[in-house]
Amino acid sequence: MARLNYCEVESPIGQLLLIAYDENLVRIGLDAEDFVELRAAYSRKYRQTAECFPAAFADAVAQLKAYFAGELRAFSLPVDFGSGSGFRLAVQRFLPQIEYGQTLSYGQIAECLGNPGAARAVGTACALNPLPIVVPCHRVVRADGNIGRYAGGVAAKQFLLRLESAVEKPPAGHL
Repeated sequence: MARLNYCEVESPIGQLLLIAYDENLVRIGLDAEDFVELRAAYSRKYRQTAECFPAAFADAVAQLKAYFAGELRAFSLPVDFGSGSGFRLAVQRFLPQIEYGQTLSYGQIAECLGNPGAARAVGTACALNPLPIVVPCHRVVRADGNIGRYAGGVAAKQFLLRLESAVEKPPAGHL
């Protein structure tokens, strides 16, 4: 039977909540979020109580540590985007294609996905990304180069972009 597990880990941008179901990472909660409510929501979704089981996250924790140490540029973790569908899911699956240290604007992503008028929908998909950091929505910026918003807060997004040396650069060209 598949299990719903979680663990909390420290990071340079604050505490992170990792939730996995059946060995797939399904959620990364950022420090600005309510971890109790996130665990409860996923317990309801999967109809079982989330159990604290840090051993299930050894690979995820190791990869996150390597990322924050500047030693990892792309994650290789099994993930599940959950209930995303349509354009939102297409955006979330596209985000890992944005290279480490690069940024794209919301409009550039919409254009790459064949829907050039959907910059706001790209923003919504990024805001609803269940796997921030691993699925790098922080690499998406406004067309004017402003970094925009982030679920973990602007300071966290600035940190991640600085870590990747992508802050204050104009958006990169198309993929």
